Amino acid sequence: MSDRASSDRVNQLLKSLEGKLDSAAILLGDAISEGYAADATAKGAMPLAVLRPRNTQDVSVILAAANAVGQPIVVQGGRTGLSGASRPEAGEVSLSLERLNGVDAIDKAAQTIIAGAGTPMQIIQQAADHENLYFGVDIGARGTATVGGNIGTNAGGIRVLRYGMYRAQVMGVEAVLADGTIISSLKGLPKDNSGYNLSPLFIGTEGTIGVVTRACLKLHPKPKIERNAFVALPSLAAVQELLARLRVELSGLLSAFELLFPNIYEKTVNYMGIRPPVETGAGMYAMIEIQGQSPDQDNERFEAALAQAIEDGLATDVVLSNSMRESQALWAIRDGINDFLFSNGVLIGFDISVPLGRMQEFLDTVKVPIDAIDPENQTYIFGHMGDGNLHYCMFTDHYEAIAEVIFSGIQKVGGGVSAEHGIGTDKKHYLKYARSEAEIATMRRMKTAFDPNYILNRGRVFEAPASFGGALEQH
Repeated sequence: MSDRASSDRVNQLLKSLEGKLDSAAILLGDAISEGYAADATAKGAMPLAVLRPRNTQDVSVILAAANAVGQPIVVQGGRTGLSGASRPEAGEVSLSLERLNGVDAIDKAAQTIIAGAGTPMQIIQQAADHENLYFGVDIGARGTATVGGNIGTNAGGIRVLRYGMYRAQVMGVEAVLADGTIISSLKGLPKDNSGYNLSPLFIGTEGTIGVVTRACLKLHPKPKIERNAFVALPSLAAVQELLARLRVELSGLLSAFELLFPNIYEKTVNYMGIRPPVETGAGMYAMIEIQGQSPDQDNERFEAALAQAIEDGLATDVVLSNSMRESQALWAIRDGINDFLFSNGVLIGFDISVPLGRMQEFLDTVKVPIDAIDPENQTYIFGHMGDGNLHYCMFTDHYEAIAEVIFSGIQKVGGGVSAEHGIGTDKKHYLKYARSEAEIATMRRMKTAFDPNYILNRGRVFEAPASFGGALEQH
């Protein structure tokens, strides 16, 4: 569509919104900062306008007006995404939920919290902690990533092993459909089979079928003990065996099991300028955490399990935290990986989900063809071992060829092309490696049913039909 046509359509939208929003709700021209054009990985097009609703009713008014004129909308939260779901495309208007920020209520008896879609994760964590409760999801972008974005991408993080994905934390949502219809289900009932449960439809669908404005989230009892260990192991097979053993021996205590390949461990501690907590030169490394309610007993079980692992040759070196400061120092290594990687230039990363039993098979399958494509590639692998989520990161100039190798390898072992960061615009061409034609067709039917004019996050997850926005590639 021409620039003139886009401009005319935006003008129609803004005219229809006159007198319906407050003065801070509309940003135009120089008032739009470059931050609205980017996510955490790249810069997109500058949005033609930024709309900043105060509440659910404002969102309803905006979407009804946009739908009436066919104006495409990109939905934005903290803009920390890694797949392009919130990165503007040409001709789009940004719907920023940053003003839908705050905690409405905590129900201590039900252990739930209601919060606006623009509320950062860290605010949820702090509010829960204030009531001696605990929120089960944690990610590195906790200070910026928001409730709405986390729901839209079904965020994961370091404690999926214990608490599940973000989906498991959502007790209900309030959302606005493309035509402005408001759907609200914030009761927080753990058992409610009163007809269709609509809330899950908005989880992991990346803002393509509706805009979440508020959510009722599940909280948990605050742990009385949180302790971790950094472990050196001889091989990936040993890592897998130790994880399987700890799932049984530590039962509900195990809250995180992070995997670090040797080169990323050694280079990260060197970059941080710290002394390695465990020996370098091992075959593999793991960061293991427990959370429990019985400090003495839980400590004893954890120490005994790790001592047995050393005795059985599953681990070659272990360091245990003995204070919150030591625990934070160990986690700082895991958190410092991204700092090291991004300090080395343009990075490509594959956020993939691999069946635990076929992880070595996948690694063996992709290594030879990747080395053939780029013998000089630098590869760094780490991730959430407890749920099979690998971050396969590389420095290379051969993205497209290597992406085909990675994703065809994922298809071979029955994995997922996106474990926790969504599809967005960046991975939609690779969705076919993880979903069948019938599944993708069903997704399209859902999209068309909820958003027949394709105004919401058009071109995310899969391409829009050619009748919307020009000749787009079909899949």
